[in-house]
Amino acid sequence: MRAFLATSIGVAGSAALVLPLALPASAAPATSVTTYVSTPASLPAEVAVPGSTQSLPLRTLPAERATGAALQGLTRRDVRPFSLVGVVWDDPDAELHGSVQVRTRASGTGAWSGWQSVETHNDDHAADPGTPERDSGTVRGSTAPLWVGASDGVEVRVRAEAPRAGASPAPLPRGMRIELVDPGDEPASEPAGEDTAQGPEIPEGNDTGTTSGQVPVPALTPEESAASAVNAELVPLGATEIPELTKEETEAAYADRFGEETMTAKPYIGPRPRIVTRKGWGADEQLRERNFVYTKSVQVAFVHHSATGNNYTCKQAPSVLRSIYRYHVKSSGWRDFGYNFAVDKCGNIYEGRAGGVAKAVLGAHTRGFNTNSMGIAVLGTYSQSTPPSSAVTAVARLTAWKLGLYGKDPRGKSTLTSGGGNRYKKGTKVKLNAISGHRDGFSTECPGARLYGKLGTARSAAAKYQGR
Repeated sequence: MRAFLATSIGVAGSAALVLPLALPASAAPATSVTTYVSTPASLPAEVAVPGSTQSLPLRTLPAERATGAALQGLTRRDVRPFSLVGVVWDDPDAELHGSVQVRTRASGTGAWSGWQSVETHNDDHAADPGTPERDSGTVRGSTAPLWVGASDGVEVRVRAEAPRAGASPAPLPRGMRIELVDPGDEPASEPAGEDTAQGPEIPEGNDTGTTSGQVPVPALTPEESAASAVNAELVPLGATEIPELTKEETEAAYADRFGEETMTAKPYIGPRPRIVTRKGWGADEQLRERNFVYTKSVQVAFVHHSATGNNYTCKQAPSVLRSIYRYHVKSSGWRDFGYNFAVDKCGNIYEGRAGGVAKAVLGAHTRGFNTNSMGIAVLGTYSQSTPPSSAVTAVARLTAWKLGLYGKDPRGKSTLTSGGGNRYKKGTKVKLNAISGHRDGFSTECPGARLYGKLGTARSAAAKYQGR
C-alpha cells in the first residue's frame, strides 16, 4: 500500500502526474469514408481486438422551405454493421445550434426505426481548457453518442436552429460527419448476464497462467498488462473483476493507508463494491493514449448520465461501454474513456478511464472540474425516465468506498477551483457537494432531472455504508 500512496496521491498540489505505461493512439481525419480498425501489429489477425468506426461526411440537403434553416445529412444507405452513432465536426469550440436525428435499420429484421434524437451538447463532458488532453490537436466537436443496437443501414439529418425574424440562418459547424461504431464481439467471459448483476470469476494466474479449473487465461499484450498492473494491489494481473469486500475486510485491506490512530477511531469507509475491470468489459487498450494521469485527491464525485438512451440490456452493457470508449477516443479525439466509472441499469459497476480504480485518475467528464474529482456515468438517459434503484444504489456503494478512501463524507462539501467553463470562470473557487450532479459544475441538463433528483438518496445511503 505504501507504493500505492506514492503513485496515486503523493502529487504536490493539484498538478497532474503523468506515467507512461502504454502505447499512443492515433486519430485519422475523415475524407470520404474512413474506417478505424483495431489490428495490433504484434498479434496475429485471428486474435486481433475487434471493433471499428465508419466515418461518413454529411452533405448539404435542400434547406427547409418554411424556415430557410441549413440542413445537412445523408439519405438512407447500406453500411457495415454498427451499434452506436454520433456526429462530430472539425472545431471543438464550435457549437452545434440545432438538432440531430437519425434513423437506423436493424440487422436482424431489416426494419427501420423512427427518427431518434441525438443529444447535441457534449462539450460539457470534456477535458479542462488548457490541459494537454484538450490542447492535443486531435479533439473534435461532437454530439453525445446514441446506442441503437445492431444495425446495417442509416439515415441522418442535422437541422440548424430556425433564424429569428430578420436574422440570417445560423450556420452549422464545418466538417460534420456521422460516426458509426461497431463495438466488436463480446469478451469470452461476459461481465453481466441478462438483467442480472452477476459476473465472471477472477483469474487466479498471471498474464500467462490459467484459472483454477477454467480455460487458460490468454497472454496479455503490453498495453493490457499496463492497464491491469495499476490494480495489482487489489487483484491478480489480468483479472476481469475486482470482488466486493465487507466493511471489515475493506478496513483491514486499507489499514496501512489510514494508520493505527485512524484505525483505532474507526475510519469512515464503505465496503468495496464489485467492479468489472477494463479487461472484463473488453476495452481495446491499443486505442487509448499511453500515459496515465493522476491528480492529488478525490474530493467530489460528479454523477452523469451517458445520454446514450435506455434501449440496452445489461448483457449489452459491455458493448455499450466499448462503443462509447471508441467514440471518445477515435471520434472525439480524447485520450481515453472520459468517465472514471460507469454503472448500468442493473447496478453493475465498471472501471472507466485507465489508471487504477482506487487512485485519483484525471478524467474528462466535467469540464472545468476534472481535477481532484471523479466522474460516474450511469448508462442511459434520465431526463424523463426514472433511474432504476439498483443504479442509484450502485452509485451510493461506489462513492461510499472511493470517497471514503480520501476521507470524504458523502453528505459533506468540498471546494474545487474551476479550470474554466460556462458556469464558473477559470480560477473561481466553488463549494460543491461531495456527490454532485454534472450540472452543479457546468450549465447542462446532465445527469437528467430524474437522476439528479436521486442524488440526495445516494448521499444518505453512501453515508450509511460508511458507518456514519
